[in-house]
Amino acid sequence: MPRPQLWTASDHPVDNFSLEPHSTTRYRPRMGSAAFFDLDKTILAKSSSFAFAKPLYKGGLIGRGDVVRSAYAQFVYLASGADHQQMESMREYMSKLVAGWEVNHVRQIVAETLDEIVDPMIYQEAVELIALHKAAGRDVIIISSSGTDVVEPIGERLGADIAIGTQVAIEDGHYTGEILFYAYGEGKADAMRALAAEHGYDLAESFAYTDSHTDLPMLELVGNPVAVNPDSGLRSIATERDWPILDFEKPVAMRVGIDGKQAAAAAGAGVAIGAVALGLAWYARRRVHRA
Repeated sequence: MPRPQLWTASDHPVDNFSLEPHSTTRYRPRMGSAAFFDLDKTILAKSSSFAFAKPLYKGGLIGRGDVVRSAYAQFVYLASGADHQQMESMREYMSKLVAGWEVNHVRQIVAETLDEIVDPMIYQEAVELIALHKAAGRDVIIISSSGTDVVEPIGERLGADIAIGTQVAIEDGHYTGEILFYAYGEGKADAMRALAAEHGYDLAESFAYTDSHTDLPMLELVGNPVAVNPDSGLRSIATERDWPILDFEKPVAMRVGIDGKQAAAAAGAGVAIGAVALGLAWYARRRVHRA
């Protein structure tokens, strides 16, 4: 089935845009679709894992050396992104670091510092895009390599329908350090397939947004892949494959989540789904950059 286009090459993309596939054959009714979002450098301007280093230090869970390493890792990540080797090293490091931590203590730290740490890092453009997808009737799903106990509260704040993060085994209320599911690379694609099977999403009509070339399996799984603030590897791939490239530049503090009323306001109160689709096309066209 031909995929719906996020934007067209027309001089007037809004006037000519449609989410319906361009086909001369009879079109069968669509299944539900979803919008899958990576978190770090896609919705947030920084890494959510590294962002909580100071609160975790104050909470007695990590030492000064860990704070310094986190700051350096954040710098490297923001400057050049993360490759496969770095992601695997991070998996091993985090596995050892969290072993023995009390789960409720971590959740309390995240809850108490969410406004202070995360809110100022949220891209305004991502908030608007999430609202448009929700107003268009799509489920919004966040999939991040950060831990579940970090990803889920952020997802709730953003109004996501589902939030999936890396899962660490828990025993007697403490993390064991064993990684049960690493939400990275092909793992993200596996999670998306499972969600599609469970909720009836048509992946060919779904959207995916990420910044990293390591998330290529996530992008290749949907009919509408979009590169957001892409690293050099993903920018090259997106340009070669003619995928949209969005550059988000405006982190903005956000004290409340995106509920149905906010989504409707973002897309225009009372507008029909067709008009919302036009708004999404205009938004993407306005932000897209071609090499």
